[in-house]
Amino acid sequence: MKPLEIKLDNFEKVDLDQSFNEAMKDPVFAKLVSKLKMNNKELINYTSMIETSACEYKNCMECSALAGCKNRIKGHVYIPVNIEGDIQFQYKSCKYYDKYKRNTLFLNKIKYFNTPSSLKEATIGKINKTDKNRFNTILWINTFYKDYKDGNAKKGLYLHGNFGCGKTYMIAALFNDLAKDGYESSIIFWPGFISSAFQEDFKSKYEYVKKVPLLLIDDIGAENLTAYNRDEILCPLLQYRMDECLPTFFTSNLSLEQLEEHLSISKAGVESVKAGRIIARIKQLTEQVEMVSKNLRK
Repeated sequence: MKPLEIKLDNFEKVDLDQSFNEAMKDPVFAKLVSKLKMNNKELINYTSMIETSACEYKNCMECSALAGCKNRIKGHVYIPVNIEGDIQFQYKSCKYYDKYKRNTLFLNKIKYFNTPSSLKEATIGKINKTDKNRFNTILWINTFYKDYKDGNAKKGLYLHGNFGCGKTYMIAALFNDLAKDGYESSIIFWPGFISSAFQEDFKSKYEYVKKVPLLLIDDIGAENLTAYNRDEILCPLLQYRMDECLPTFFTSNLSLEQLEEHLSISKAGVESVKAGRIIARIKQLTEQVEMVSKNLRK
């Protein structure tokens, strides 16, 4: 008597058919299958994988923020795709991940030196517009934003005013928004930048900020002045940017007249001519706006 021969393939096929038919009762699973536009007989072998896709798809339907993503790869959904009659599974990013990516990739276009990390979150849309004393500055920034994108902006801004009124934030917001459109820029906290002048990597940083398309020299006038950082660092930097017509921005608690006085005093005594040369270059590079507003750091 021959042993009973059982064809396992048939049992497996029946089991797959049943699993597929049960899965098709799930409207999300059925929707994914419908989109594939393939014969169900071809899809039954992928039942468990499509079920995984359906589960992730449901997670996306119920999700309201990237932080709440429940899928295997955050911000992505595992979906089946019909590619020339062959089913393949791919990860597709969701709208929340795409937004996150748009809002963070710009950081590759802007370099910060010795500045607070909070500036990375600045945007023109977040600028406080309730204080009328800020109106002229906001108008200038909005105009520059449009003109620069149109290729018409030539000069930067010398923005001076009281401590804590938001000068740096405003220009950082401008640079960040332009960076999101692909424009390169840099922000340097001037006192901290020149204090690193004798570090090994200073030369490469200096060459970068000298040539970067948009530059903010933040808090000029707050540094401990030396003839070296005035004549060998600041002056050549401004001269290059003036010659190359590169928009350059400054923030300061000092007016240009006060800054000139600050720049003139060194160990050698009062050097008015050298200070005057710096101021002449700043005037050539910028338009001047004063902003006196409430201290937002209190």
